[in-house]
Amino acid sequence: MSNIISFEDFTKVDIRIGTIIEVNDFEKAKKPAYQLKIDFGALGIKKSSAQITNLYSKEDLLHRQITAVVNFKPKQIADFMSECLVLGVVKAQEEIVLLQTTSQITNGTQVN
Repeated sequence: MSNIISFEDFTKVDIRIGTIIEVNDFEKAKKPAYQLKIDFGALGIKKSSAQITNLYSKEDLLHRQITAVVNFKPKQIADFMSECLVLGVVKAQEEIVLLQTTSQITNGTQVN
């Protein structure tokens, strides 16, 4: 069982919808990953490192809407500063399936 948190704890996590506008290979990452640039509308463009190379090509990801936590402290990964955490579900053998909406949503919309 996971740790129980209060609703107030959950409201501190800022999850938003964004669109991937650029995808690059991240050769300096310890595990295969991409460097993403994501458009969050009024929040601006944020960068993220994502270990999602098993199931997604760069072409699959470009212009795809994703969900991400946007209020984590930035994290240095090799020579790259990751500014948000793209959300996904771990499938077999560390394959990550991205969480996404079933219809087009305005970039920057908050997930409640």
